[in-house]
Amino acid sequence: MKKKQLSGLLIFLILAIFLISLFYGKVKIPIIEVLKILLNKFGVATFEIEKKSLVHIVYNVRFPRVLCAMLVGGGLAICGCTMQSLLKNPIADAGIMGISGGASLGAVLAIATGLTSKYIFAMPIFSVFCACFIAGIVYKIAGLRGKSDNLLLILSGIAVSSFVGAVTSAILSGMLESQIREYLFWTIGSLNDRRWEHFYLALIPIMGLSFILMFYGKELNILLLGDEEAKSLGINVKKMKKRILVITSIITATSVCISGGMAFVGLIVPHILRRIVGSDNRYLLKLSFLGGAFFLSFSDLISNLFSHNLGVGIITSLIGAPYFIWLIIKIKKGGKV
Repeated sequence: MKKKQLSGLLIFLILAIFLISLFYGKVKIPIIEVLKILLNKFGVATFEIEKKSLVHIVYNVRFPRVLCAMLVGGGLAICGCTMQSLLKNPIADAGIMGISGGASLGAVLAIATGLTSKYIFAMPIFSVFCACFIAGIVYKIAGLRGKSDNLLLILSGIAVSSFVGAVTSAILSGMLESQIREYLFWTIGSLNDRRWEHFYLALIPIMGLSFILMFYGKELNILLLGDEEAKSLGINVKKMKKRILVITSIITATSVCISGGMAFVGLIVPHILRRIVGSDNRYLLKLSFLGGAFFLSFSDLISNLFSHNLGVGIITSLIGAPYFIWLIIKIKKGGKV
């Protein structure tokens, strides 16, 4: 399939999921009514809506929720694609560098201090700071000999992630029951009760920084050739890696704040797309964002099929884990990933 065709298909699927998500839920709203409400809200028309409660459900409940799903999914997928290219590892994502663990630690600190109930910006600030701090530690450890080897980055990320997980567990052991319940609900991964405030909070960091990452496609392609080759072509490898790590840390931390833990989004989406269109990051980064937006919004729609609001993070794991197991089996048999 050609890249433009795949891009068009993903955009079509995203729009379809968007409309279905506005129509489907505990209260099913006819598509015609959904379209009337949207046209009214955007000032295109002035249709009469008999049930005013439907306007609130469509525009204030479902609309921001599906937009948050698309933002978070796109952000996580483009970060996964970036890390896979940066580390030359097709089954890597932001979690392998400790970024997700750092963001989770920041969220736990914000919940433990009680700031999340007072300030909407508390969790994002804590998460972004911790994610960047942990990513910085991992990079420093891997570069102790003056050269940041990709294998050392991965091993350092795994080690630091384990330590951060232990610190997070230690903090949880001293938290109140209500705070632990809030954290557990958040770690499952959920888009319930996402409102316009959450969307606006995530819009600039995720969309803005994702666009910046898209412009690094050429540089990431060169980095795939090796550090020495990249230097010979005029790229400051050390500076480039630091810049990319900061950007991916901020996007991942913001995404984690909005939705909690969303497993496998950053791993399987870019990996599947790489198998379809190849490894050219000039196209793959853009397609990964679109693919991630579709994957998470589709998973959220599936989660709505369950009457007890099954967390969307559970759905992404149920879809992603079998694919990851298949990858492991293929690697064991000597197949290319």
